Amino acid sequence: MAEQEKLDNHRIKSFKNKGRDAETMRRQRNEVTIELRKNKRDEHLLKRRNVPQDEFLDDSELDGDFRLQNASLEAIVQNAASDNPSIQLGAVQAARKLLSSDRNPPIDDLINSGILPILVQCLERDDNPSLQFEAAWALTNIASGTSAQTQAVVKSNAVPLFLKLLHSPHQNVCEQAVWALGNIIGMAVVTYYQSCILKMWCCKAFNLYLFIYFLFKASCSLCCLK
Repeated sequence: MAEQEKLDNHRIKSFKNKGRDAETMRRQRNEVTIELRKNKRDEHLLKRRNVPQDEFLDDSELDGDFRLQNASLEAIVQNAASDNPSIQLGAVQAARKLLSSDRNPPIDDLINSGILPILVQCLERDDNPSLQFEAAWALTNIASGTSAQTQAVVKSNAVPLFLKLLHSPHQNVCEQAVWALGNIIGMAVVTYYQSCILKMWCCKAFNLYLFIYFLFKASCSLCCLK
C-alpha cells in the first residue's frame, strides 16, 4: 500500500513538473520570438539610417578644427552655424556622428536643440558639396526615426531642397537625397498625392539606375511599418 502511494506521488510530481517544464519552454519561446521581432525591427531601422560599416568614427576623422570630444550639443549647434567653413563642416559631421552612433541616437535632443534649420540651410550650399552631403546625411538619420521625427524634417522645408539635390553633379549628395526622400515617403508623413508628385519628380530627375535605387530605399522604409 505504501509503495502504491509512493508511486502515485511520483506520478503526480512528474505530471506537475512536466506541466511546469512545458510552461517554462512556452515562456522561453515567447521571449525568443519577441527578441527576434525586436532585432528584426532594429535591423530595418538601421537600414533606414545611413550607418557606415565602421559605425563609430574617431574624432580625428572629423574635418576642420571642430572635434566631437567633450563637445556639448549646444557647442555643436553653435559651431554648425559658424562662418568658418572648416568649423561648420566639423560640427555638422559631429551632429551626423551622434545620429549614427548607436541603435538609440539622440534624435529628439537634436531636434529640440534647434539644429534642423541650420542643417536645412546647409543643403543650399552648392559651393560646398561636402557640407551638403553631411547635412543631408544627418537629416536622413533624423527622418529615419518616428513619424513625428520624420514630420519635423518635412516641416523644416527640407523636401524641396532634397528634390533640388537630385540634380546635384555629385553622386554621393544625390544618393543621400534619395535616401532621405525614401525615409519621408516610407513613413507616410506626406499625403498620397504628395508622394505621387515626389515619385513623378524622381522619375524625371533620375536615370534608370537612380530611380531603381530610390524605389529600393523606399521599400526598405516601408518594411519598417510592418
